[in-house]
Amino acid sequence: MANHKSAMKRARQTIVRTERNRVVKSRVRTAVRQFRDAVAAGNLEEADTLLKAATRELRKASSKGVFHKRTVSRRVSRLVQGLNAARA
Repeated sequence: MANHKSAMKRARQTIVRTERNRVVKSRVRTAVRQFRDAVAAGNLEEADTLLKAATRELRKASSKGVFHKRTVSRRVSRLVQGLNAARA
């Protein structure tokens, strides 16, 4: 356990940030899963709208520092590739 005042504050901040990051990651996973389910079901019109929602959640997570921007770019690229492959 932390002994210094500053270390105690850092421990409190870590708890808050960890919970916030968990919520953001969960929203991203849900959006991506919904998109992939729509693609797997062959519902491409719905997949288009879900791709926008998933991309938005990923970019928001990047802006909050939960994911690195290159990680987000890679994931968005793979989602788009999956949709294009389903169309072909």
